[in-house]
Amino acid sequence: MKIQEKTMFDQQNVFGQGQANTAFAQFFIGNSYLNPLTKHGESAVGLANVTFEPGCRNNWHIHHAKSGGGQILICTAGEGWYQEEGKDAISLTPGTVIVIPPEVKHWHGAKADSWFSHIAVEVPGEETANEWLEPVGDQAYARL
Repeated sequence: MKIQEKTMFDQQNVFGQGQANTAFAQFFIGNSYLNPLTKHGESAVGLANVTFEPGCRNNWHIHHAKSGGGQILICTAGEGWYQEEGKDAISLTPGTVIVIPPEVKHWHGAKADSWFSHIAVEVPGEETANEWLEPVGDQAYARL
């Protein structure tokens, strides 16, 4: 369900908005927010609720890993997009689960007219690293 009204979105965003995602702001168009659900070093799996304002999306990126690795997105509130390079974008709604294998170039974020939130799961692996790439262009995004 698309949600433009922030108060209504906050009621559905059960894992909470968290703080402004300033550490990664350079890799996003628009504002995003990060609410870590596990503490770094206390769990083998990193979980964070990521919230995107309407129109916000991250840059194209790749989760590299020698083995294992990748990312899982569990969509929890609002509506968004996920796209792999060379493929059509997929509409994201609450309950959608996206499994992103390592070495796949992709991006994800909110639809232009909806707040959006997902839990990002860092899949454990060997020699994992994220490579941030170019922004998703306004023209390509507007066509969705």
